[in-house]
Amino acid sequence: MKKEIRIGLIGYGFMGRTHSNAYSQLSHFFDTTHVPVRQAVCGRDEEKVKAFAEKWGYASYETDWRKLVERDDIDAVDICTPNDSHAEIALACIKHGKMILCEKPLALNGEQGEAMVKAVEESGLPNLVWYNYRFLPAVTLAKNIVDAGELGRVFHYRANFLQDWTISEELPQGGAGLWRLDAAAAGSGVTGDLLAHCIDTARWINGDIVSVSAMTETFIKERVHTATGEKHPVTIDDACAFLARFENGALAIFESTRYARGHKALYTFEINGEKKSLAWDLHDLNYLSYFDHGVPGDRRGWTNIHATDGDHPYSGNWWVPGLCLGYEHSFTHELAEFFKDLDSPQKEKRYPDFRHALGTQYVCDAVLESAKTGQWVNVKKA
Repeated sequence: MKKEIRIGLIGYGFMGRTHSNAYSQLSHFFDTTHVPVRQAVCGRDEEKVKAFAEKWGYASYETDWRKLVERDDIDAVDICTPNDSHAEIALACIKHGKMILCEKPLALNGEQGEAMVKAVEESGLPNLVWYNYRFLPAVTLAKNIVDAGELGRVFHYRANFLQDWTISEELPQGGAGLWRLDAAAAGSGVTGDLLAHCIDTARWINGDIVSVSAMTETFIKERVHTATGEKHPVTIDDACAFLARFENGALAIFESTRYARGHKALYTFEINGEKKSLAWDLHDLNYLSYFDHGVPGDRRGWTNIHATDGDHPYSGNWWVPGLCLGYEHSFTHELAEFFKDLDSPQKEKRYPDFRHALGTQYVCDAVLESAKTGQWVNVKKA
């Protein structure tokens, strides 16, 4: 007998759509004993949230998130709101005994995240943070290869996440579409928005980051704020680059910016080990690039593994080999792992929970502190 998990979604923007798509697709492609039911969605604009509910198959809607959290017919709450509200909503969910699926980053900073982790672990409620990129088949394959020890000792990890959408000085800050440019709502700029993804993947594949040395830059110092119509200082980081050391001794370089003209969402990583190297590019997300030094010299070179075969992670649940998956599938895969874990809560989690996300938050905090002080900063361990 399948057990229904009645979902209450808070927020109906871009991430609300990606999560709703995952809820609609999960049972078609994954056999889990728990299945999501789109019970209610919440947003402040009644006309828009009602239209979203109808389009995405939610049985009802609310315009006050507190009412949604209090409802007896909601089992799990999906938080798709700006970063400044994650902690308040999550703590209310815990008070009312709801499972939580929270958008990344976990919180505005480590201090907020600590309160969330303490509360959710004391409650015993299942919890997830939507760091989705690790659930793309080629990325999970990279993790499996590293875990098997095939790379040998890992020497280097490098990653970047490049965009170009904030270059115009005319772009305002704040409001529904541009809250990521407002530090009060976002907490940080590219560090919490983009580098957090790179950090999550890196920590998942290669272990904890123990120290960082960073620099940040805000290229446009003032922007009109949508709340006042007047210019206000911009206090987020437009760009960030940092060096890092992993606990296993590997060195790392991370870079992110919203000022890389020509790049809309270029996320790449490369890992260099003593025996093999791996590389991945979001723009060609079905491929894992693979270099094996162990083959004869005249056969040695980079090859591409098309991770769509039935024995590649997750791919066998979808189409026949060779047919590609996309960005949206990563959310379905993460949801499948979360629902499978509900049957065996004592098993090691295959998805990022609040505590893992707190570790990523600690790295982000250390990066921002290092950029401010100009010093190497040790990362707190979650």
